[in-house]
Amino acid sequence: MPAREFNFDGLVGPSHNYAGLSFGNVASFNNVKSVSNPKQAALQGLAKMRALAARGFAQAVLPPHGRPNFALLRRIGFGGSDADVIAAAFRDAPAILASAYSAAPMWSANAATVSPSADSADGHVHFTVANLNSKLHRSYEQEQTARTLRAIFADPGYFTVHDALPATPAFGDEGAANHTRLASEHGAPGVEMFVYGRVEFQPDAPAPKRFPARQTLEASQAVARLHGLSPQRTVFIAQDPAVVDLGVFHNDVIAVGNGNVLLYHAQAFFDEPATLAALQFAMGSIGQPFMPIRVARTEVAIDDAISSYLFNSQLLTRPDGRMALVVPLECRDNVAVARYLDGLVKSGGPIAELLSFDLHQSMRNGGGPACLRLRVALTAAEAGAMHQGVIMTEALYAQLVVWVERHYRDALAPADLADPQLALEVNSALEALAKILHLPGLYAF
Repeated sequence: MPAREFNFDGLVGPSHNYAGLSFGNVASFNNVKSVSNPKQAALQGLAKMRALAARGFAQAVLPPHGRPNFALLRRIGFGGSDADVIAAAFRDAPAILASAYSAAPMWSANAATVSPSADSADGHVHFTVANLNSKLHRSYEQEQTARTLRAIFADPGYFTVHDALPATPAFGDEGAANHTRLASEHGAPGVEMFVYGRVEFQPDAPAPKRFPARQTLEASQAVARLHGLSPQRTVFIAQDPAVVDLGVFHNDVIAVGNGNVLLYHAQAFFDEPATLAALQFAMGSIGQPFMPIRVARTEVAIDDAISSYLFNSQLLTRPDGRMALVVPLECRDNVAVARYLDGLVKSGGPIAELLSFDLHQSMRNGGGPACLRLRVALTAAEAGAMHQGVIMTEALYAQLVVWVERHYRDALAPADLADPQLALEVNSALEALAKILHLPGLYAF
């Protein structure tokens, strides 16, 4: 059945700040305690959404989460009024207060893993909310993420939203950032590729030594079972632990796929020949050729790939069947990466066009174009059954720009998290947003 891929971009929240909470994410750690610009961050994200929608790509928005997380702060012993809680947490545990204020849900690639109806045994679109239990500031996102997805994809005749996996290291799950789907077209049966960095119940399995691996094989296998995926069309692949230790904390930092194309760095996978053979075999089961595009170390060094976020890009199918690669401006500023991309487009291969966007605010916190979006392939009937208020249009874009200009600060320094007024501003902003998106009851204030 014909289908379109919707990209649900996370709308940057009003508490966007640089707290350096994500050990293993080099950009996040390098910009710790610098001053952020929440207003600019939100407008940059909206500009990308608007531009892609204008080009005919299906685009929607996922709203930010309520902040700060007072339930977290009270649960660990901070009491009194909301202002008292904030003051005490800033004095005694500023890193935990920063975690409670995190705007990380903007990176909606970590919201869930999604399988389209063409792949699932029951013909539903399946979502499994990510538990994100490797980091405090993300580990509590799952409750609001589940509420949001169930509000948008509410029709039980088409959609199934699964709760997050058990919050234990054995089932560490970071969502679609470690998941890629390959298929002839979005509505056809496809191959689902799960990439993991650690095996909980195999202590001798290769694992990184410097930075933690965030996705386990056991979590990936559990998601595949929940979604009713065909074993013949499901592939589990190990990351190269050495690149995790260099800052490749998710597979979407080192590889991106779409259609029958996988663009990847030579250092992405632990066993590259076995990975390619498994994908080739699985694609053959659906009668489709597999087109890997390998970026050699001599073409782009791993440090350049990470700093530019070359692979944290969106690979989108245009109406003419060829593809556009959406990259951050940092790719144009890096000489080696820019040279490679120019050659890639001129090669006559499937990637015909580069689209560059200024996402500097997100990039400084370690998230590029791919981090900002959750891919959801929907048939026309499924698209009609989802909540329509989140689909990006010119009218919604204009409303959201006015909303951002009214509610967001131009600067947010680490010390500003101690200001109790910030919590009131975030609350007011999200109440207004729920009305714009026609999602009453979205937030449990």
